[in-house]
Amino acid sequence: MQHDEVIWQVIRHNHCSFMAKITTGNFCRNPYNVTGICNRSSCPLANSRYATIRDHDGVFYLYMKTIERAHKPNELWERVKLPRNYEKALEIIDKHLMYWPKILVHKTKQRLTKMTQMRIRMRKLALKTREKIMTTPRKEIKREARREQKAEKAALLDKSIEKELLERLKKGVYGDIYNYPVEAYNEVLEMEELQAASEEEEEPEIEYVEGYEELEEEEDMEDFGGLAIHNPEADEDSDGIDEDLEDIDVPRKRGRKESTYSLRKVEKDARAKLKKKAKVIVEVEHEDADERQTTAH
Repeated sequence: MQHDEVIWQVIRHNHCSFMAKITTGNFCRNPYNVTGICNRSSCPLANSRYATIRDHDGVFYLYMKTIERAHKPNELWERVKLPRNYEKALEIIDKHLMYWPKILVHKTKQRLTKMTQMRIRMRKLALKTREKIMTTPRKEIKREARREQKAEKAALLDKSIEKELLERLKKGVYGDIYNYPVEAYNEVLEMEELQAASEEEEEPEIEYVEGYEELEEEEDMEDFGGLAIHNPEADEDSDGIDEDLEDIDVPRKRGRKESTYSLRKVEKDARAKLKKKAKVIVEVEHEDADERQTTAH
């Protein structure tokens, strides 16, 4: 038979695994404790008639214990689901705890009030956007970096070994060996042929050169050829013109750096000199005065 006073004396003065002693007082870690304080009226082990409220995934339940079920540990607590409406939950508590001690009913209602307020605050905080502080796993980052370095080294080593073996196979170092993977060897050869073909099909380099060199030389020759004026009066000066043309040094082939502007300038200077030297004599006769007037243009 269960005796509450004996259980409390043993728990309080000897040892209780749910008791937490701190400077402010003694607290209880038992999930069925209605107040969280370690005392005679709030202890769920030392009271054969007890009631409390617990939360399961946002749903509140009323737990009740009676002395009639003390010999059945698997059926010790009776559970009743409480609605989300606060007033209706209070009505259900009053209905099921009608003949229970008033202090226990008051503590149960007080626990329901506190848990309802806590649920409202949790909903408000869930709707707000808050910064989440995350820790950086340094050990994992370093471990992954080391693994990546090892993998890169292994890949480079495999590639170098593969190249060396292919070169030896091409040179015929191993002789008549027929058990090597022919398909892999053929794939590598095809890849090399494709690379060589792609290098051959590359677009040629574009070069920019100076054009119209031959055409400019022909134009220069035509311009100098057209300077000879077939006038009977200018035949005497043809020898002097040839001498002047010989004296003028026209730089025709100075390479690609010589611009067309300098050539045209030289041509203009030569034409101006020829115009100055070529003169036309005009004779005018007057019948009355029998005088002959000559003008030179």
